[in-house]
Amino acid sequence: MRRFAERGYHAARVEDVAADLGIAKGSIFQHFRSKEGLFLAVYRQAVSSLSAYLDAPEEIRRKGFWETLGYWLARTEHLIREDWVPYRVTLLGNYGTDLGLRREINQFLVTEDPYGTAAFVRFGIARRELRTDIDPEMIVSIVDWMMERFQDALLTEELDPGLFRRRGGRPDRTRALIDQFLRLLQGAIGRRRGGARNAIPPNTRTGS
Repeated sequence: MRRFAERGYHAARVEDVAADLGIAKGSIFQHFRSKEGLFLAVYRQAVSSLSAYLDAPEEIRRKGFWETLGYWLARTEHLIREDWVPYRVTLLGNYGTDLGLRREINQFLVTEDPYGTAAFVRFGIARRELRTDIDPEMIVSIVDWMMERFQDALLTEELDPGLFRRRGGRPDRTRALIDQFLRLLQGAIGRRRGGARNAIPPNTRTGS
């Protein structure tokens, strides 16, 4: 993970990984067959080391689907400071690999569901916080796609302020962006009550 995280997918060299391990380069190819196979194993390990949605603290889960989602969004920046190596590998898998490898990564994400999105969506439906007139698998896809890209955008904004083309101080601006994102997502998949979409409680911003 460290070699790929530091050098990127294309620049990382199998011989350097072998040297780190004190083994022959051929041993890696014997086990993984190719650099692509090695990266796929690294990607699976990196993603599996990150938290699933329902790993949120119990007191957060008790408050429901949207509070849990806000909790993880508020913790996005910890990926830079605490989990940068595995998160960097996930970014490479999502944006910095060849099409064939990306297909294998997509297949892994769909079949293995490493973030537990399907269970999280069932949790939201059971709590009557999500729409029931949409196929749950579609809700899973929406949550996966939008969360991945919004969290990537938040991290890019952390590293490159001005991403959203507006100036403002942090962390208040980050909280405002998260609130806006949650309202947009809730407008799409949130359950209606009394003819209106669920509203985000006024004092549950970003799970804090």
